[in-house]
Order: sequence, then C-alpha cells, then structure tokens
Amino acid sequence: MEVLVLPTAADVARRAAGIVIAGLGAARRAEPVIGLATGSSPLGLYAELAAAVRAGSLDLDRARGFALDEYVGLPVGHPQSYREVLLREVCAPLGLPPDRLRVPDGSGRDEEALVAGATEYERLLAAAGGVDVQILGIGANGHLGFNEPGSALSSRTRVKRLSDRTRHDNARFFDGIEDVPTHCVTQGLGTVLDARRLVLVASGPGKASAVAAALEGPLSASCPASVLQWHADATVVLDEAAASGLRNRDYYDASAAGL
Repeated sequence: MEVLVLPTAADVARRAAGIVIAGLGAARRAEPVIGLATGSSPLGLYAELAAAVRAGSLDLDRARGFALDEYVGLPVGHPQSYREVLLREVCAPLGLPPDRLRVPDGSGRDEEALVAGATEYERLLAAAGGVDVQILGIGANGHLGFNEPGSALSSRTRVKRLSDRTRHDNARFFDGIEDVPTHCVTQGLGTVLDARRLVLVASGPGKASAVAAALEGPLSASCPASVLQWHADATVVLDEAAASGLRNRDYYDASAAGL
C-alpha cells in the first residue's frame, strides 16, 4: 500500500487522477473498467479526469463504469440516486456513454428481488472482466462503499442497512434525515478487493481518524476500509488534514520520495 500526503485537496485530486489514468492505461484493454465512487471525496478527481478528456489525454468512449453502491427505494430518476449522480458527475463530463454505466439495482420491491439484483451485479462484474481501477472514498466511520462497520471482510454485493452516522452524514444531500433511505445495495469488501488497482482519496480533518484506523489500525471489520491493507496495489492519496492522525507519516513521505 502506498500512502501519498499532499498539501491540499486540489493536489490530491490531480495526483489521484494521474494514478487512475495510469492504471487504465496499464490494463491494456480495449474496454477498460473503472469503478466509480460517489460522495464528495472523489469530485475533484472526476473534475481532473474530465480535464484530461478535454485535453485529449484520456478517452473513455469504450470504457465501462461500475458503481460501488446504490440506495434502496428511491424512485427512478431521483436526483440523489447514485445512478443519477454518476450520470451528472461522471458520464456527461468524462464522455462515458450512459449505456456503459452499471449501478447496483436498488429498485427491488422485496428482499428476494434485491438479493437477485445483487447476484446479477456480481455476474455483470465478472462478465466485464473485473474492475481495472477502483476509485474509493472513506466514510467518517471507516465505511468503504456502503460497507458499514461490522461488514464481513470477504463479503460480496448485497443489501445492507445504513448506519445512523452515515444517514446523518448524507442528509445534506436530501431535504432532511427522514428522506435518506435506510438501506442500500453495495459491493462487498471482497468484491472491492477483486479490483486490480485501488485508489482512495480523502481530504479534511473529518476523515483523519477513519484514515488512521484504516491504514495503521488492525485489519478489522470494525473499520471496513482497513481491507486496503490486504490489497497488492492500493494507493491512498490524502491532504494534510486527512493525514493528521497518522503515526508513520515520516515513513510514508520517505517512501514516496523513491530510491
């Protein structure tokens, strides 16, 4: 695992975008697969990728995108459904064709239908050849995707209840907490680990304790993002505030400087 600490969130976005672009190029596939996170953390990264598309240094016309998660119960076209968010924030500015975006199905009327949709999502991921580069954020409670604390480290795409912490954190995107769904369909931690390259971005002091637990704490279901420690090609890009709780900061800086 490589940990890069940069001065500002803008620096994080630029460096992370370069790592994503390099990973897609290294895949050497006609139809590379990019794993897409939502939330505020990757917005700057997506803006940098969009700039690369405009400059002609990145072409996602033949790429396929797979989302990490989706809310359960939002009506089709709801502006805060993750499908709609990704259509606005990724497909349009990055030139990723909307028909090449796959999002977990949160529309099932009952648990059986939702489970069937989750199983189908795993099948679609496998049929696409897996994710080449997975973009990630981290929740203030250490969640990865919508894998809340207590999630099995080998879990696959499934239905999960959202924690009160996550629902309150996400209420800013809705009219009020009562409008935030209580459940989601999310890629499991085992599914995330199947990606060939992981790129996690975090900025701000609100993420510092979760980042420290994920990178320097034990590998534990209590901090789902700690599964990054298990991955052979994971890069974590942080600003100074998000890195403020790290004990081994000097080592990370020295390692980033190279030989």
